[in-house]
Amino acid sequence: MAYPKFSNVLSFYLATIIAISQFLISILPLLNPITLLITVADLLLSVYFRSCGLCPCTVELDDQTTMHFWVANPRRSQKPALVMLHGYGGNSKWQFIHQVGSLSQRFNLYVPDLLFFGDSYTTRLERTEIFQAKCVAEGLKRLGLDRFSVYSISYGGFVAYWMAEMYPELVEKTVVVSCGIGMTEEQKREQLNKVGSNALNLLVPQSAHDLRLLVNLSVHKPGPSKWVPDIFLRGFINVTYKQHRKEKLELAEHLLRKKKDPDLPILTQETLIIWGDKDEVFPVYLAYQLQRQLGPKSKVEIIKDTGHAVNMDSPTSLNSLITSFVLGMS
Repeated sequence: MAYPKFSNVLSFYLATIIAISQFLISILPLLNPITLLITVADLLLSVYFRSCGLCPCTVELDDQTTMHFWVANPRRSQKPALVMLHGYGGNSKWQFIHQVGSLSQRFNLYVPDLLFFGDSYTTRLERTEIFQAKCVAEGLKRLGLDRFSVYSISYGGFVAYWMAEMYPELVEKTVVVSCGIGMTEEQKREQLNKVGSNALNLLVPQSAHDLRLLVNLSVHKPGPSKWVPDIFLRGFINVTYKQHRKEKLELAEHLLRKKKDPDLPILTQETLIIWGDKDEVFPVYLAYQLQRQLGPKSKVEIIKDTGHAVNMDSPTSLNSLITSFVLGMS
């Protein structure tokens, strides 16, 4: 009697799989196959994050703002909490692919998508890093997190800096990587002239040419990415940059227009400043400039043969520095 039941169940599942396969095959000609491939890769990244002990979580801050996080289950482990804040260049999954595996072994990770990246969104008109910081902090509090360290890179560094300033009771230590906090107007103009291209088109690329320029500017060791055909770059843009493009541009415009704050606060937390010695976006002297601003509670680590995208060029060294600093290891 059991065998016919098993046979019926098996037949049902096989029929379902065949039907789904036929449907996918039927709509495939209507889809851009490269965009579909990038979408599948994005889904595989989600599977990888889950394999690292992280689960997706959506927090409704109010009726206008939604924050998306990848979060660890703290009940499974007593590891310290580490919040990871990404920069421009796709959502958190694409930027931290080389880090969550290593860091999740030593920390309970909390990885938000900043507003207008991934699934985080607001209908409010604020476009400042201060508003980003408030939303991340409020989301973390809603998740029950009351003490954590923050690792941030590039644009995420601006957000982390204000989180540490506004919520010292929450933020224990800060790690700032490749972030131009405290740049003067003259320094900003000099860098924009060196780039020699429209900075907004680089930060929010609309063509394969723009994205290739961004990669070449950010990554000192491009490796296989140097030979990626334009059609794949266009597919990546369709999946990661088209959504909320207008709002991403507004975030970038605010950052580029913003003048240096003459009263930039000095953080009370211990702060580790990490830079690549070949950074062409924010030159390495900015690391020491920030250290002078922060004083004796900060220190600088320079990684050799590494560009702006330290998380891509030298993830092993970066992970080691973050772990040693946050855990207080020599």
